[in-house]
Amino acid sequence: MRRAIAISAQGLGSTSPNPPVGCVILDSEGRTAGEGYHVRKGESHAEVNALTAAGKQAEGGTAVVTLEPCNHYGRTPPCREALINANVARVLIAIMDPTSRGEGGAALLRRAGVEVELDFLRDEALLVLGTWQASLNDGRPFISWIYEAGTDGKPDRNLAQDFILEEMDSIRESYDLVIGRDGGIEEGVPGGHGKDAFHLPIGALGDDVDDVDEMVKALNTSGTRSVLLFGAADQFSRLASAGMIDQVISYLPRTSPSWSPGKDVGRVTAIPDGFRLTEVTRTASHVRLTGRRTWGS
Repeated sequence: MRRAIAISAQGLGSTSPNPPVGCVILDSEGRTAGEGYHVRKGESHAEVNALTAAGKQAEGGTAVVTLEPCNHYGRTPPCREALINANVARVLIAIMDPTSRGEGGAALLRRAGVEVELDFLRDEALLVLGTWQASLNDGRPFISWIYEAGTDGKPDRNLAQDFILEEMDSIRESYDLVIGRDGGIEEGVPGGHGKDAFHLPIGALGDDVDDVDEMVKALNTSGTRSVLLFGAADQFSRLASAGMIDQVISYLPRTSPSWSPGKDVGRVTAIPDGFRLTEVTRTASHVRLTGRRTWGS
């Protein structure tokens, strides 16, 4: 399952509105026969890609998949049908699909005589699928805010450090959309969602946007499941006030071993109130902090 989770992350930033799913097929002896992940809407799902790679070795084997196989006809046939037709004997599922239509894929696999095990390494699979699932639960995209802090710990206006901008190029690829300091919107991976598979919202998050709820609703309707905000606090204060920032990524400048901010600074902060630290990483000139929302969840 950990292999399936790892490869599923390759679909982050391109699968929406579909989830990033990974699948590994083991033969009847437990050896890896094939693996696959979902790339973008309209293309083959993870299970089909893995079965294609495994070929006849899938017969009597095990499918290890991060999300319950789908059970509906859309742009592609249902994955539970592909697994049954391949004569897979067993399916391990990390997370049940909250979007299942009618009877879920797991139930129909069992009806066909396939052994099914649920919640296999579920918490670990949420490292990739958690953003997508949170978006479904909240009815809006999962929103992260990345910024560079001043020496007082508060957001600075510019992300000016070259290495931070380089890291941004990597971080943004896990998100559907990036909203810049000027409010401009672009895909995290330009063209990553494929033609007609994802509708890029028209307009920008500028000062003339009065209704934050309507703006976020428009993003959700477009198929957006994750957004990375790039900039300073004053530009996104409306989202923060509305409780719509789910994660913060802060770059704090490193200080000397014995350091005082000065008596006029007041309290030096790390991340905004209402967030819980989930990761702390040292870089060459900064400390990168990641915090997840603790309120309203």
